[in-house]
Amino acid sequence: MTSLLDLCEQYFGARDFYEVLKIPRTANDKQVKKAYHQLSLLVHPDRVEEDIKAEATEKFKVLGRIHSILSDTEKRKIYDQSGQYDEESEEVMMRNWADYWRSLFKKISVEDINNYKQTYKGSEIEAKDLKRAYMDSKGDMDYILESVPFTNCEEEPRIHSIIQDLIEKGEVPEYEAFTHESEKKKQRRRRKWAKEAEEADRLDKMLKIENEENAAANNLMLAIQSRNEARASQSDKFFDSLIDKYAKMSEKPSKKRSTPKSAKTSKIMKTTKKQRKGRETL
Repeated sequence: MTSLLDLCEQYFGARDFYEVLKIPRTANDKQVKKAYHQLSLLVHPDRVEEDIKAEATEKFKVLGRIHSILSDTEKRKIYDQSGQYDEESEEVMMRNWADYWRSLFKKISVEDINNYKQTYKGSEIEAKDLKRAYMDSKGDMDYILESVPFTNCEEEPRIHSIIQDLIEKGEVPEYEAFTHESEKKKQRRRRKWAKEAEEADRLDKMLKIENEENAAANNLMLAIQSRNEARASQSDKFFDSLIDKYAKMSEKPSKKRSTPKSAKTSKIMKTTKKQRKGRETL
């Protein structure tokens, strides 16, 4: 199993937890959490392209494990004093890295990413990231654009200007790979970025179409449901009216049949009397 320190160096170019988060050792809990939040936003697996999702996930896990150590008073004290930490317990705990992140922060939105992007670009943090990427790659612009957040070929003139200024100030050495980069290499990088941008645009359009189709399907379902509810209501009213109608009919008094019956009886009695008189006459 790769150690946490090796992963820190692999993904962030530093073996010190504080250097990874870009905070001083004197940082308080609030500063630790803020630094972790800002970095984790940049590599959150739900907010990156599919082709870098696997690496972003690993970076996200590393940041989570670092934060879990530095945010715990006892663990941080041990790490500050000896540089040691419990590798096994941290690995077990961070298997549920997504749940850990959600327990600390609200759900990320596109607006969160855009807001951080606005504060990041042109900031001191960006300058430090550019400086580190430049030094690590010895002036390879491909590496710089891939490792520094929110950079692409459209940002290249601005990025080039910042690094050139660092060279002129003597803050970084001058690397030929940067100052004399071949035009062929530049064109190859631009074609790659253009292809990726085109693919991202295609995926974005597909997502919008899918969302629109889902919205249309949901609206149709709601319309059908509403119509069915209306029909059910009308049916209920119809049957209620029938029940009410026949209930009232059953409450009306039935017609008496005593009069016809009495008339028939009277007729029979009269006939009987006539028969008796006839017999008496004889």
